[in-house]
Amino acid sequence: MLETITKTVQRDMAGATPKARRTMQMAGHASDALYLAQAAKLSRSEGARLVLLCENAMDAFRLKEEIQYFEPSLSIEYFPDWETLPYDLLSPHQDLVSDRLEILNRLVHGQSLDVLLVTPTTAAQRIAPPAYLKARVFFFSVGEALDRDDLRASLVTAGYEHVSQVVAPGEFSVRGGLVDIFPMGATSPFRLDFMDDEIDTIRMFDPDTQRSLEKVDSIRILPGREVPVDQDSVMAFRARWRETFTGDPAK
Repeated sequence: MLETITKTVQRDMAGATPKARRTMQMAGHASDALYLAQAAKLSRSEGARLVLLCENAMDAFRLKEEIQYFEPSLSIEYFPDWETLPYDLLSPHQDLVSDRLEILNRLVHGQSLDVLLVTPTTAAQRIAPPAYLKARVFFFSVGEALDRDDLRASLVTAGYEHVSQVVAPGEFSVRGGLVDIFPMGATSPFRLDFMDDEIDTIRMFDPDTQRSLEKVDSIRILPGREVPVDQDSVMAFRARWRETFTGDPAK
């Protein structure tokens, strides 16, 4: 069966352009995943990436597990939805935004990603342009001279929230010579210990117990949001809102 699937994939992919589209309806459990695993492997060998538009999130999660089973060497990610409605009073959950920004950053910087799974609802939304991410990603290293007031202002401009205790992505806290940051896209927060205006140590820490863990030499900070929240951007949004919608915005 694998040989038949491989030949079918090679026939379907032969001469396909980078923007070629395919619609699949296959019977049999996991037969689509086997086909797509072979297609992704072939695409990777040609320096291309496979983007799968799935009917819903359940299909995406199923395909992610099954494709990984058939071809463990593939790098596969599901690009999550905000799970909020347009103009909703609720913001997307920080964990979802963190996952989205991490995937977008990998795409912008050409990092390994063989298969991207996305639903139509998510694909229909506008996403942050590459220039936005490139201009708002920065790094901190041990031994770097850094003014804490400037760091605080930079994090606020990048969309991070100043809190008393860091527990979720997109938050930071300043306590004397310690600065706790939970970068978007990271699995754990980091604690920067300053000696005067120089970063003395950087440690991972447990957000539940707040206990410091292993040391690292540097950390990467992604923007705290997918949209800019600086003063110029807010003013631009308000101006365009008044141009588009009638009535009093305060109501």
